[in-house]
This record gives sequence, structure tokens and C-alpha cells, in this order.
Amino acid sequence: MSSPDPQVRAARNPSSPPASSSPAVRGPVVAVTGAATGIGALLTERLAASEEIRRVVAIDERRGECAEAEWHILDVRDPAIAEKLRGADVVVHLALDLDLGSDAAARTAYNVRGTQTVLTAAAAAGVHRVVLCTSAMVYGALPDNELPLSEDAELRATAEATGVADLLEIERLARRAPRAHPGLNVTVVRPALLVGGTDTALTRYFESPRLLVVADSRPAWQFCHVDDLCTALEYAVLEKVDGELAVGCDGWLEQEEVEELSGIRRMELPSAVALGAATRLHRIGLTPSPAGDLAYTMYPWVVSGSRLHSAGWRPRWTNEEVLARLLEEVSGRHTVAGRRLGRKDATAAGAAGATVALLGAAAVVRRARKARRRI
Repeated sequence: MSSPDPQVRAARNPSSPPASSSPAVRGPVVAVTGAATGIGALLTERLAASEEIRRVVAIDERRGECAEAEWHILDVRDPAIAEKLRGADVVVHLALDLDLGSDAAARTAYNVRGTQTVLTAAAAAGVHRVVLCTSAMVYGALPDNELPLSEDAELRATAEATGVADLLEIERLARRAPRAHPGLNVTVVRPALLVGGTDTALTRYFESPRLLVVADSRPAWQFCHVDDLCTALEYAVLEKVDGELAVGCDGWLEQEEVEELSGIRRMELPSAVALGAATRLHRIGLTPSPAGDLAYTMYPWVVSGSRLHSAGWRPRWTNEEVLARLLEEVSGRHTVAGRRLGRKDATAAGAAGATVALLGAAAVVRRARKARRRI
């Protein structure tokens, strides 16, 4: 058996080249999909600057700004991605479409097919670990949820909320991949409500003139800043922790605390009214959010993050700090029932009390009718 010490090997074999005085980085080669924008761009920059990472391979449909990465321009659904992954030790798959404005069928086709292709290509290329990112939303928001949920808690979400059906399918693919491809390890990272350049049905909740509260509900708010998600993903890349990982700020905020910190007053509606209005407005295409999104503002889905904490990871952001950052980001935006409106329409809707959702829809209808008359 050969000695691991390069100087010992050189002494035994004089023909061997002398060991370098500055040893090369022995860390992993990491490929990141969706590397040009959003979380992917932040993680690519972070990994490229890390002394623990040997090389970063960046994959996207356009080139990003990280000059230190090795760029490959292609769609993650293209089987040719297998060749681009050859030589990588770890793949972080972040090429997901969770845009509220995307066609639902096209979004699902991209998310599911892309994940399938990346997992298969990674196995074919000899990659030993794939890191996927879904959301703590897969646990579901339910009145009997424990506070907080452990990583091993059952995934009880339904397919009724925006994008959650795709995330549940990605979770299924993650569980199946090691059986289909022996030797491939899959780590799944599930962030709480993500903040930092994001636009989701839940971040839009804080763009409303009043915070909708469903009567007799039990909201609990836990956030995750994108910076903390990136450090959690880095822990997974460096194999400091594996398995299913939940990530978020420590603890949570009650609805009353959110209202006090934000300075936004509540508007309370009976459950039947809120859910009925949300269902009708989404059915006729006036709002991007289905009624299923409301559950995540009604019931807790707070996670403990115990596995990351046991590995030494800690969030840098608190829930209070992330909420303040979110309020800065959405300042000047005006949303009613998930639909962004002009300031005048939003103010009128906010003053309408219990009929806020319906008046918001009416404002949109009026504007659409005026536009048609002008044509």
C-alpha cells in the first residue's frame, strides 16, 4: 500500500516529481444548475470564492457574472448535460421555475423533467452527490402541526398551493434516485419562507394594505434569508451534513408580533368567505394564487433545522431582521388577493374591510374593461 505522504513517496521513488510547496485544493468539484440568477448566482459566487472548493461548474441557459466559474450554456432538460457534469463530485440543482406568472403546466414540465434529467445525468457522469432545494412548504400547513416540525415529519402538503405539487414530485424523485442509481446520494434542503430578491404568493402577503387573517386560524411565521440558505447549501456540498435538511431562522413570530413589527393592521375574515373568494378569483384568472396558498398564512409550518444545527450551522439572520428586509423590498408595491395593483386601487380595497378581495377583483375587471374599450 502506498504512503499518502507525497514526500515519503518521492523519497522511495527518486524519479517522481518533487511535491509542490503549495498543495492544490483537494476539495470537491461542484456543478451548480440555474447558476446565472437568484440563489444559483449567489451560491456560485460563494463556492467560487471558497478555499474548500476546487472548481465550480456553472450551468444555465445564459452566462452569469461569476468569472471564476466554468460556464456551460444549456437547458437542464438536455441529456447532453451528462457530459458537462463529468468530473464533478457534487451537483446542486437550483434550476427551478417557481414564477407566479408561469403557465402551470409548462412550469411543472420544466421542474420535473429538469430534475429527472439532472439526477440521471449525474449518475451517468459518476457524480456521487446531488443536492436538491425544495421548500418547507412540503410539510404542509395544518392546524395540528407541531411547533417546530422535525426534518423527519411526514410530508402532508397537498398539491393545491402554488408550485407545491412540483416540489412534492421532486421530493419523490429524490427518494427514488438512490435506489435507481446505486452510489448516488441525494440531499434535500427545505427552506422556510424565503426572502431576498424573491417573489412568491407568501412574500406578496406583505404587500397588501391590510394583512389578511382568517378567523380562528393559528399563523406562525418563520423566514429564511437567501444568505442563510446559501450557507446551508454549502454545508451540504461539503458533506458536513446530509439527508433531508430544514433551514430557517431560529424560532418563529406570532401573527400579533408580525403586525406590531410591520405596522400593518389586520383584516379578519371568516374562513368560508376567505377561501370562497380566493377560489372564485383564481378560477376566473383574476389572481395568480390558488386558495391552497391561504393555508400557509393560516396554520404553522415552522421547522427546527436540528440536523444543520447539530452539524454546527447557525443562521446569521433573525426572523425580525428578515421581516424588516422583506418590508424594505416590497415597499411601494400594492397587492390585493395576490394581484398587484396601482396605489389608488390598493388603497380603496384596503379600506373596504371584509370585501377587500372582491373589491380588488372588481378593480382589475374595471381596468380590463376600459382597456378593451380603448382597442
